[in-house]
Amino acid sequence: MSSSTDQLAASPWRLAWRRFRAHRLGWFSLRLFALLFALSLVAELVSNDRPLLVRYQGHWYVPVLQELPETTFGGDFETPTDYLDPFIRRQLDQPDNWVLHAPNRHHHGTINYFAREPHPAPPSADNWLGTDDRGRDVLARLLYGFRLSVLFALALTGSGVLLGLVAGAIQGYFGGRTDLLVQRLIEIWSALPELYLLIIFSALFEPGLWLLLILLSLFGWMGLSDYVRAEFLRNRQLDYVRAARALGLGHWQIIWRHLLPNSLTPVVTFLPFRMSAAILALTSLDFLGLGVPPGTPSLGELLAQGKANLDAWWITLSTFTLLVGTLLLLTFMGDALRDALDPRKAVL
Repeated sequence: MSSSTDQLAASPWRLAWRRFRAHRLGWFSLRLFALLFALSLVAELVSNDRPLLVRYQGHWYVPVLQELPETTFGGDFETPTDYLDPFIRRQLDQPDNWVLHAPNRHHHGTINYFAREPHPAPPSADNWLGTDDRGRDVLARLLYGFRLSVLFALALTGSGVLLGLVAGAIQGYFGGRTDLLVQRLIEIWSALPELYLLIIFSALFEPGLWLLLILLSLFGWMGLSDYVRAEFLRNRQLDYVRAARALGLGHWQIIWRHLLPNSLTPVVTFLPFRMSAAILALTSLDFLGLGVPPGTPSLGELLAQGKANLDAWWITLSTFTLLVGTLLLLTFMGDALRDALDPRKAVL
């Protein structure tokens, strides 16, 4: 009896959170995805060719934050220090010195000029997941590429949700001619060839994340707006909306305070799936050479390298495993969210 009373007293969002945590696979996926994303946010401390902290001849240095010349550690030139150079390693490994390295001693742009095998080289003690065709560490590029993909997916999802909410709310609340006009405009806009536009703009402008984000945001909101429109059309005739109108509240006050909070269920449910679509879009465009500029760590660029170097199985296998694992985690989170927002599901 007491548990039933507690459920009735709790807010709908609190009940949804309890149902989500009761979904073991979804809750585990969220924690694992959050852990991977947190590691990628501090990638410079996890995978870097520069030491995190150095004590050399009684002086302390923070190479991860400083650009130190080679002469600082007994070299002959004022060029930036290459910490993979055997001479620099011997200097830092002297008994009176102390060095704190990152767990993986490679940055995403580090080229291992001192590798014992030609590139792409298979996994070894120096490069745990091998190197790509330019001698860069695959593990480092996966870590930095994962961060780039997730941040891009968050930005694209956020912009798509914002535009979809505005368009769907206007259509669903005002209805009538406004709904018909906006719907016709959406149909015309959705008929434009998105891929061709990307190819054209990639030829006219320098490829970059901002260009991709703007172009994909212009098309990524239309699917969500249909669900928001349907929710507003359903909810605008309910008693609490009529009461708000009778009290003299304005249109935007009714939309913001009353209709929007009660129409967010499809928006929240589709967030993980929209992130999956955004990661796939960026990976596909990078694979085709229409994505980020050359040299930027990217999962799509690694897949393209694996396609061009079929004998370098470690590139394709590691990238494919990370990509599929990320998409599976987001899918499990989406399934858990869908069940959590279903009021018919019992709280365990």
